[in-house]
Amino acid sequence: MDISKAIGVSYTDNLIGTVFAISGNVIVSISLTIQKYSHVKLAGTNDPRAFYHSKTWWCGFLLACLGEAANFVSYAFAPLALIAPLNAVSVLKRYVLSFLGCILTIAGTYLFVTFGPNSHEKLSGENIVKHIVGWPVLLYLLLEIITFCLLLYFYKQRGANYLVIILLLVALLGSVTVITVKAVSSMLVLTAEGDMQLDNPIFSVMFVCMVASVIFQARFLSQACQLYDSSLIASVNYILSTTFAVVAGAVFYLEFNNENSLHIGMFALGSLSCFPGVFLITKHRKRNKAFEPYVTMDMTNGVPTIHDKGEMVQPSTNGSFSYGTLANNDGVAPATLPVNLEQLPVSSRYSDASCGPPGLKED
Repeated sequence: MDISKAIGVSYTDNLIGTVFAISGNVIVSISLTIQKYSHVKLAGTNDPRAFYHSKTWWCGFLLACLGEAANFVSYAFAPLALIAPLNAVSVLKRYVLSFLGCILTIAGTYLFVTFGPNSHEKLSGENIVKHIVGWPVLLYLLLEIITFCLLLYFYKQRGANYLVIILLLVALLGSVTVITVKAVSSMLVLTAEGDMQLDNPIFSVMFVCMVASVIFQARFLSQACQLYDSSLIASVNYILSTTFAVVAGAVFYLEFNNENSLHIGMFALGSLSCFPGVFLITKHRKRNKAFEPYVTMDMTNGVPTIHDKGEMVQPSTNGSFSYGTLANNDGVAPATLPVNLEQLPVSSRYSDASCGPPGLKED
């Protein structure tokens, strides 16, 4: 009777955590869309921080905070192996849908939720300390630290700024983040239920590690965004971060100890389905064509002009030449640059020259 009651409570907690995670990811995705709309709308302003005065941007920011809060709470109710893969829900909203990728992602998410770990432990400060001092966790942390230092050495000292290396650094930090987030959120929930956990030293340690790992994650992700396409970063980062989060939950919190081989196999099948699905969705995202403004010189009047729109094509010999980028768009309405008004136009010079030198009389 107690076992069935415990299983029922575990399923209820998993359901609560799943609802929080899905809702949080959807809200975050909507908030990013709203903030993107605000940035695009204010792109023509001279002030680069004009969006701080936009109600639309602040609405998106508050929604993002609400969504991240829901994600934070979800870790207190459900295992890491169940919550981490649900980030794929945000990918479905943010990117242009590929039909096959959408089907694979939905199928993988269903297998994650259905066959994910059912056991969930209430993590008090004492339980967290017991997990930390276990030899599997110590061995895992040692291997993670060594791997992180090696990757950081190749990235910083050898200039190996490959996408996989940068996102492996992010994923290793992300495994620390999910471990600490689950610990902090669980202790906060227990505190809210009346069991004070905030005075335990392990809470402060986990909180500091959580904040530090999040900051360094954001830093490495920012560096990756400067070098590579965001759609490729989204897919690779999801695959690596989810993998390391699931492994961290299995090692640190022993989330798969009470699962049979069928559940573990179906969970792995969900991973094999969801990972390619996310990759296909992000691969088919519509990419914006980059544009560089360029300057052309019109041979008829010698006036330099700037073109700020249109397609970039090879220059042709139609009476003008371009410099800056290899582009020629004389059919586009140009924006005239300021010129020295004291200089006469080319056509005027030609007309004056045809009249002969000044001061000479004709015979």
